[in-house]
Amino acid sequence: MPELPEVEVVRRGLARWVAGRTIAAVEVLHPRAVRRHPAGGADFAARLTGETIGVPQRRGKYLWLPLEGRELSVLGHLGMSGQLLVQPEDAADEKHLRIRVRFDDAAGTELRFVDQRTFGGLSLHENTPDGLPDVIAHIARDPLDPLFDEAAYHAALRAKRSTVKRALLDQSLISGVGNIYADEALWRARLHYERPTATLTRPRSTELLGHVRDVMNAALAVGGTSFDSLYVNVNGESGYFDRSLDAYGREDEPCRRCGTPMRRRPWMNRSSYFCPRCQRPPRLVS
Repeated sequence: MPELPEVEVVRRGLARWVAGRTIAAVEVLHPRAVRRHPAGGADFAARLTGETIGVPQRRGKYLWLPLEGRELSVLGHLGMSGQLLVQPEDAADEKHLRIRVRFDDAAGTELRFVDQRTFGGLSLHENTPDGLPDVIAHIARDPLDPLFDEAAYHAALRAKRSTVKRALLDQSLISGVGNIYADEALWRARLHYERPTATLTRPRSTELLGHVRDVMNAALAVGGTSFDSLYVNVNGESGYFDRSLDAYGREDEPCRRCGTPMRRRPWMNRSSYFCPRCQRPPRLVS
């Protein structure tokens, strides 16, 4: 799944190439791509035609295109393989093209939603007073948001009675952090993923939050993390932060800090990667 850096890379590309453009026509090529729009593909296309796209927005891993002068937004669900591509109008259709958006200008490009596994899609929603699509109003601000409330986050973290990695992935506490960047931040902070949140002091949780921000900014600088061809930016290019990962995907490779072989453990239908020496598991209280 794409995480905050990957979605932000896409948002920046859309801000450059589609903001301010008026939609001339929308073609829905697969019904699953608009399944979160209950009225169906024809209604989705008709309601968007003639609308002008505002500046693309993001909260955590959620991306949306506000419509200028309207209290409506197009929410993009990228899922596991969704891609929002800006392509020349005469470019050959991608094999898994699901939605095409044409514009009424002479720029010569169109917006395409491509999704191999059809887990993602686009949908139209009313906005909250804060400008968010109503279906994601419960999502917390992300750590790169200037309005992120650190004091409230630290208080909620200690009161959560959870473990630190679960808390990092809890989108009601902090958004945008997924499995990859959680493992990276925990390795940098020398914290085991099962460390109880109640044991984190304010300085310790502040340090962890700093590592979350650092690893996300580092990933943003190189276009995000791509392990295959499914995650790309709007130009179809892959990010390469995977070459800089310190923890995720490095099972049996030496820890870059101490040389101990990295370990992988099953965790909530996923995997956690950690150094058994630098990130010692919490002691069990009998």
